[in-house]
Amino acid sequence: MARRKSRWGFWVAIGVLIFLLLGSWLLNLGLMAAFFGSEVESDLGPIDAAPSFDEIWSSGYGDVKVVRLKLSGLIMRGTGEKLFGVASDPVETLLRQIRCAEEDEAVQAILLEVDSPGGAVTPSDEIYEALRRFRASKEGRRVVVHIRDLGASGAYYVAMAADYLMAEPTAIVGSVGVIMQSLNMKGLSDKVGLSAVTIKSGKNKDLLNPFEEVNPNQVALLQEVVDGMQDRFAGLVVEARGLESRALLDGRIFLADAALQAGLIDGVGYMDEALAKMAELIEVNDLYVVRYEQKMDIWDAFLRVRVPSLSVNSFLSGPRFLYLWRP
Repeated sequence: MARRKSRWGFWVAIGVLIFLLLGSWLLNLGLMAAFFGSEVESDLGPIDAAPSFDEIWSSGYGDVKVVRLKLSGLIMRGTGEKLFGVASDPVETLLRQIRCAEEDEAVQAILLEVDSPGGAVTPSDEIYEALRRFRASKEGRRVVVHIRDLGASGAYYVAMAADYLMAEPTAIVGSVGVIMQSLNMKGLSDKVGLSAVTIKSGKNKDLLNPFEEVNPNQVALLQEVVDGMQDRFAGLVVEARGLESRALLDGRIFLADAALQAGLIDGVGYMDEALAKMAELIEVNDLYVVRYEQKMDIWDAFLRVRVPSLSVNSFLSGPRFLYLWRP
């Protein structure tokens, strides 16, 4: 009797083919979304004017809602984009979360957890201003900032919007100041015979050109800008903290206890103590604490995907003015 030929290999081949076709379809859909995503996103609703997030219960059983937000890592725009991943701007995400809390009448306070060395000047100022607007949007609203490991420079700038500022015992606080750094390669370029051709409209158009000798007059121009930014930063700290002098606002850092003695923070403690202080400020016994998470299903993920791009900024990025602690 003839042996029946097995059809197992046939069905395996069919399964592999279906898998490959499905994968190809999903990849094409993702690429289309990546290239045309900016147009498609406009149909998803005004994510900037009226941001919306899923609320995740964090802690507490009280009747007063508090939103727990995070500020971590460098305060820079566009640093969260991933390879073929969902486009992510940590600064814009935090701004939308603050705006969402502001629009929710049930939200009475924001608890901002900070672990950041600071970053760019403008994003730091934008987050600070967003927190101030939240406080002013409704009578009795409060902002408490809790520094876990690091709250330096731009992160400390943001913290000046708080009603109460607490840091953990081992936290680093301070670094009030502005920094701008640039490499000068004139000596190296001369040694290797490399030269740059610069065509400019004015003598100061190529400030800190790395292939030219450092120009003292141009350094002085940039120092004026740095001094202006520092004056704003230090003035904000003096006003928010009620300091009598700017003597300690020279870029130095402090451990939490020293920062408390210097008047740079209001208390030293852990998260539970920060929540207790929040309840005290709102004058309630218990809080209902929530976190925000981005609403997104699989189709949203496809519509918001981004192809990794080589931005012009990655090639032309020059020295920046930063509220940043660089150890």
